Parts: sequence; structure tokens; C-alpha cells
Amino acid sequence: MHRQYQDGDSTWKLQFMINRWSFYIGIFVVVVFISSAFKPTDTLNQKWFHVNENEELLYQFPSEKPSDYVNQSLPFLGKHFVGFKEAVAFKESQGKYRLVNSLGYMGKYQFGTDALRFIGIKNNAEFLNSPELQEKAFVALLKINKSKLKDVIEDYRGKTIDGVRITESGILAAAHLGGAGSVRKYLESNGRKKCKDGYGTTIKSYLKQFGGYETHNIKADSTAKVK
Repeated sequence: MHRQYQDGDSTWKLQFMINRWSFYIGIFVVVVFISSAFKPTDTLNQKWFHVNENEELLYQFPSEKPSDYVNQSLPFLGKHFVGFKEAVAFKESQGKYRLVNSLGYMGKYQFGTDALRFIGIKNNAEFLNSPELQEKAFVALLKINKSKLKDVIEDYRGKTIDGVRITESGILAAAHLGGAGSVRKYLESNGRKKCKDGYGTTIKSYLKQFGGYETHNIKADSTAKVK
């Protein structure tokens, strides 16, 4: 009788241990599953994320306002106009609205005082403290540069100069860096005139880095101002 009690007690303890470990294993599996959902996706393996750098994209949904893209169901591919603005801004200032560099260029897109006056902005402090003003200034200067370089865009878009395929967005980005005149000289010399800014950044590098973005709906306007 005593032996039967011990056997029954051992069986009960074994069953208890099995149930307890099953419970812990179940919790571990659930935690691992939930945690894996928050791990970043390796975009290097996602073919749909990338765009051929030699491709120039023309979207049917262009906009200058980031808010217009919020409700899109498609993955953001980074070649919309908003992507262009942010890519240039990161290169210029890491996207910092209040940055002033050692040469006196200001804001997210690194404007000089002369450029600001040309587009109608007379107060540098107000410009630095207004993200809205800076975004408008960037678009206004794009419109002016597009007007100045309209013939260059038509003549050179799609061609390869000094190993770089030329696109409209690359031309506009390079003009933002070094001015429309420098871009014209570089392209008309077939890349022989090496133009660069005060820090050594070249026109060629901007033509390559910012090629293929959506800028076709920016309207050329030689009198564009920020109001």
C-alpha cells in the first residue's frame, strides 16, 4: 500500500514537471515569434526596393508636399520628389534646418545670402527659424535653375558624360550645389571642366548621386519668389 502511494506520488510529480516545462516553452515560443516581427527587414534583399541608377522615373503622382504621399499603399521607393528633396537635404546639412556652415551657408538646403535675396527672402534669421520658408525656398530655386538650364536639360538628358548618365534631377541638384553656370560649363565641355564647391564636392558627384528622381513637374520659372 505504501509502495503504491509512492508510485502514484512520483507519477504526479513527473506530470507536474512536464506541464510546467511545457508552459515555459510555450511562453518562450510566443516571445520569440513576437520579437521577430519587430526586427528590421534587410532591404538589400528586397529587389522591389531598388531602382536602377540609370533609370529616370516619371511618376503620375507628383507633388511638392510630403503629406500627399501619406496614404499611398505602395512601398516608398525613394525616387519621388519628396525623396529628392530629402536626399539633397541630407547631403547638404543632414536635414538640419538651423545649421550654418563655416562658409556661412544656411539651413536644411544650405542657402547663401545672395540666393535668398534673389528669391525674395530678406531676413536670414527668419529663414533659419522657419522650416516652411526653407522648403519654399528650395522649390523656388529649383524653378529658377530649371528655367536657366531648360535647353541644357533637353540637350543632355539621357546622354552619358564622363561616365555619368545625365538626368534632369541630377542637373537640378548639381545647379543647387554650384550654380546653373557651372553645370552648363561642365556639360558643354563634355566633363573636361571640373567644377566643385568650397569643400571640394564636384558637380559630377551630384549629377550621379541625384540622378533619376521625379522632378519633371517642377515648372521652369525665371521669376520664382518665396511669398
